[in-house]
Amino acid sequence: QVQLVESGGGLVQAGDSLRLSCVASGRTFSNYAMGWFRQAPGKEREFVAHISWSGGRTYYVDSVKGRLTISRDNAKNTVYLQMNSLKPEDTALYYCAAHKGLRVWPASRVAEDYGYWGQGTQVTVSS
Repeated sequence: QVQLVESGGGLVQAGDSLRLSCVASGRTFSNYAMGWFRQAPGKEREFVAHISWSGGRTYYVDSVKGRLTISRDNAKNTVYLQMNSLKPEDTALYYCAAHKGLRVWPASRVAEDYGYWGQGTQVTVSS
């Protein structure tokens, strides 16, 4: 089992920044590719970004490239999502998730391929 707890969300204005954190406990965090997803009201859960188990490789959905950065600190069992130049359309509940399988790469952008999820942290961006 892997337990994931997100934090760092909040209410900000357009153009502001936030850094989301996701702390993992349980099985060896450094063996899992990690992803961030988001879900806006009335919409399906959407892939945002993922990072390899070592942190050396990342992938982003086009809509966030250049504004959001995923990173991880395996010594702290933590994955981050640095969010800059936030837009109202970034408003959503943000989830971190651990990919199924050990040391899988390329990782999937499909939610069903992630086996462990946090409870989510809300990000609201006002215009």
